[in-house]
Amino acid sequence: MKTGRFAPSPTGRMHLGNLFTALLSWLSVRKAGGRWILRIEDLDPQRSRMEYARQIEDDLDWLGLSWDEGGVDGSGSHGPYCQSMRHDIYAGALDSLVATGLTYPCYCRRADILATQAPHQSDGRVIYAGTCRPRHLPVSGLADSGRPASTRICVPDEEIGFVDGVFGRRTANLTQECGDFVLRRADGAWAYQLAVVVDDAMMGVTEVVRGCDLLLSTAQQLYLYRLSGWTAPDYAHVPLLCNAAGQRLSKRDMSLNMAQLRTRFTPGQIIGRLAALAGLISGPESCRADELVGIFDWNRVPAVPSVIVE
Repeated sequence: MKTGRFAPSPTGRMHLGNLFTALLSWLSVRKAGGRWILRIEDLDPQRSRMEYARQIEDDLDWLGLSWDEGGVDGSGSHGPYCQSMRHDIYAGALDSLVATGLTYPCYCRRADILATQAPHQSDGRVIYAGTCRPRHLPVSGLADSGRPASTRICVPDEEIGFVDGVFGRRTANLTQECGDFVLRRADGAWAYQLAVVVDDAMMGVTEVVRGCDLLLSTAQQLYLYRLSGWTAPDYAHVPLLCNAAGQRLSKRDMSLNMAQLRTRFTPGQIIGRLAALAGLISGPESCRADELVGIFDWNRVPAVPSVIVE
């Protein structure tokens, strides 16, 4: 059974770009007769708020995008569905990766501080220079200096490839384009790359739909899937929606977030606008999400960004 997921961060109100990803993921799963999971990615304790998670649920429900399991209350057999409640699960996965001899403590700071966030390509990626990387692998019996350290994993100098549902065949060299990456930060926070792989694997996700600014993350995640012995999902990276200035939408684009959109448009008008951007209908006519299931086709989704003009 196809299993998809929508995994928003509850750090503010969703914007039109978030809804675009959610709609395409939902349609792909519904056309296959599969199940759709709502996972709350609240790894960032400083910015995440439960009130935002509740708003996400209310907005999805208002748009007619129902989920089969997950959400704040965590109904379903693969919970908990909030990442802040999955510490022991991540710890077990990290122990297994440490046992490979490919992890090491890192005392560097700048890249480490950035490493727990989803590494959007458009934000500028920091490739680790390998300052703390041990000379010999596998690593065993490393002395504990007593200083706080992040945990990094060594990557090989090799190409990892996959076929994306929108962008076709993609490859990335782990050493040149990714570098050794963080699994857990020095302050104990779990890194995005580890958490998302563990969650998708253990929740049985077979298709990941997300923004194309996360394309390069796929190589790192496929590497973790391989080391962990898990079956990787299929990926479809959707084009970004941009504001009139050509910048990808963010939660700072207040006029395009759900708080404003719900005062200006009906659910059908928003769904229709998104469907037109996805190439599913010829123009932004009002429609329900369930009316699009029969015509959904990944081949119709354009692999170019769309500029939203208000």
